[in-house]
Formats: sequence, structure tokens, C-alpha cells
Amino acid sequence: MLDRQCMHVLQQQQQSQSQQKNQYGWHVEAPSSLMRTRNAIRNVLEALPSPQELASANGKSVIPLGQGDPAVFQYLKPPECAEQALIDVIRSKKYNGYSLSAGSEDCRRAVAEFHSKEFSTRLTVDDIIITVGCTQAIEFCIAALAAPGTNILLPRPGFPLYETMCSYMGVKARYYDLIPDRNWEIDLDMFEMLVDRNTVAMIICNPSNPCGAVYSYEHLSKVIAKAEHLKLPIIADEIYGHIAFKGQKFCPVASVAVDVPVLTVGGLSKRWMVPGWRLGWIIISDAYGIFAKGRVVEGLTKLAQLTVNTTSIVQAAAPAILKNTPDAFYENSNALLEEAAKLCCSRIQRIPGLDCPSKPQGSMFIMVKLNMTMFPELRDDIGFAYALATEESVIVLPGTAFGTPNWIRIIFAAQPSLLDQAWDRIESFCSRHRLK
Repeated sequence: MLDRQCMHVLQQQQQSQSQQKNQYGWHVEAPSSLMRTRNAIRNVLEALPSPQELASANGKSVIPLGQGDPAVFQYLKPPECAEQALIDVIRSKKYNGYSLSAGSEDCRRAVAEFHSKEFSTRLTVDDIIITVGCTQAIEFCIAALAAPGTNILLPRPGFPLYETMCSYMGVKARYYDLIPDRNWEIDLDMFEMLVDRNTVAMIICNPSNPCGAVYSYEHLSKVIAKAEHLKLPIIADEIYGHIAFKGQKFCPVASVAVDVPVLTVGGLSKRWMVPGWRLGWIIISDAYGIFAKGRVVEGLTKLAQLTVNTTSIVQAAAPAILKNTPDAFYENSNALLEEAAKLCCSRIQRIPGLDCPSKPQGSMFIMVKLNMTMFPELRDDIGFAYALATEESVIVLPGTAFGTPNWIRIIFAAQPSLLDQAWDRIESFCSRHRLK
């Protein structure tokens, strides 16, 4: 009898719980932080028809000048020593397990020694954190410095993922302008009105994505003096470091900023032409212990523990890559990129409605200004880029993705013959849509 009563009570409880569940339904919802996350570049590229659909629609092969991936074109190849180093590591069968969260000591030591030649202080293993590419390095730096509700100064135009990461973390983005007709120099007059008690850092991208600028020592000195006055730590995005053309000298921010704490991010992706290998790093320059006192270094270490570590085999190959890559490789890559930049500038001059106020001084990108009054049916840079893709199968990125409407960004890390073909199509497209 007692067993029957217990069973009856249990059935009633289960029925009640079932009714409550049906009444309220499932409570599953993505967090608001995720919903406000957007990658402007990916949004643009993924909104386009697929390459197969584009080629089928207009009969023209796709020329992808949108995404910043030099490996796509198979033109600028990695140094042979990098490929051999990776092969040797794999064959050794010694690096198939995890490494330390912040990166293996050998890899961190190699990065420290490689950069010590140009930084203002001698770097050690403890100054380096290895990350899954430079993008994760930027993410870690923002997360270590900025709490929700604080703000960071970002360049405009600038790499869209800076804003993406800030938005996801609940950090407000404030923008300082880069001046197009002054080689995209930073507008220093804006800082006083942008900074408040909640401003925790500024990001500098040098050499610049998307602008192709390489800042002089004199200009960087002025920027750093302003940062020191306002007590602003700097996140220096130098993934394109040393990709500078003739007459330009790349100066690492940390080599100039003796009195300002700097987190420098870099990696193998662009200078060694291997973005898919996903090896990045953070260099901590903290002469006066400001980051250490604020537990920023401790925070970076904890962030590194979230992903265990980047790929062990690439870490193991990094010392040989950094040590054995010949200067001739860097010089040849820069020379090829400079010739490609000149080709683009020459073709732009031939097309009414397009302009390039400042020629690229480095990196892999050129910003092209659109005179939309000459292309009224295309409305704006987004309409221009979309129509160019659908009609000519040439993919470029609208400046809106970088915070600068009515510009487009083009990567020029491709064969001259392919660039010429792209510009032939762009010229034909502009002629067809230009106001008669």
C-alpha cells in the first residue's frame, strides 16, 4: 500500500514538472554579447554569391582582392627554410603533444632574441606570449586591458576586428582619424577630446592595414608623447612589421616608446606569407612595471591558459624560421609588393572617378577613393563593390567595413598579370557606370 502511495506521489510530481516545462518552454538564448558581435569583412564577403556562382553568372573567373591573405595567389611564397623547418619538426615526432600555455620556452626565446635587436630593451622569455595567430594576440591584449564599460581608441580607417572584439567584450570603441592626404598620419588633435577617465588604451597599426602607411620615427615620437601625456598604454599591431618600401624605415613602437608601456602583437602570417600556420605573439614592453603592477601580465597569462596552446609543431619550427630566413627573402618580397603597389597607383590614375591621395609605403593594401557623384546609380562604396563582384568577378572591400565610406580597399599581393587583369575589368566597369 505504501509503495502504491509513493508511486502515486512521484507520478504527480513528474506530471507537475512536465506541465511547468510546457507552460514556460525552453529557456535557451544566445547571450547579447554574441548578438552584438559582427565581423565587417566576413559580413561583406559572405554576402556575395560564391565564386562558382559569380563565374557561372558572368563567365569570368573570380579575382579575390578583398581578403588580406597573401597565400591565396600563390605568388609570394614562404621561405624554403620555413617549409623545411616544419617538415623536420613533423618527422622528428617530438612535438605532437601540448606545450606550455604561454608557448614553449624555445619558441618564446626565439621571438625574444629576434626582436631584441630593434627594441629599446633586451627581451626575455618572460616578455613573450605565443598565441593562435595575431588576431588572438589582439584579442588577448584588449581583454587584459579593458573591462566592460571602458573604451579604447581605434584608428579610422582601421582593421574591423578591433571593433568586433571590443563590441563582444562590452568595450566602447572611440575613433581617431588617419589623414588621407598626409600619408594617413594619425590626427593628434583628436586625442584630447576622445580621452576620458575610462579610456584604457589606444591601438596603432603600423605598417597600416588598410592604408599602406609606414609611420616615420618623428611621427611616432609625437604620437607616443601624446600617449605619455594622457597616460595611455599602446597596443601596437605590427603584423606587417618591416614590410616597408624603398625610402621608408619601419620603427617598432616599443623602440620609440621608452616611457609608455606597450603590448606589441606580431606573428608569422604576413612577413613569412603563412597566415594559415596561425602563430602569433605578444611582446610585453614594460620598463617601469606599469603592466605588472596592474596585473596585466598575469591577466595575459590566464588568457593564454584558455586555449592551452597554439600548434606545437609550428612553435617548434619557429626558432629555425626566425634564425634562418635570409635577408634576401624579405628584400625580394618587399620589392615585389612595391612593384605591385606602383602598378595599382598607375592604373588608378587612368580611371576617372578613382583616386589615391597617398601611395602605399608598405604592407599589402591600397585605399582607393571613390567619387560617387560620378557613379550615382551605384549609390555608395557597398553598391560599387557588390556590382563590381557580380558583373566583373573582382572582389574588393568597401571602405565602410573600415569606417570610411566611399573608399575601397584592395590587396595587391598578387601576380602583376592578375592585377592588370583586375584593373582592366575595374576600368571597364567604371566606364560602363560613369555618369555620361
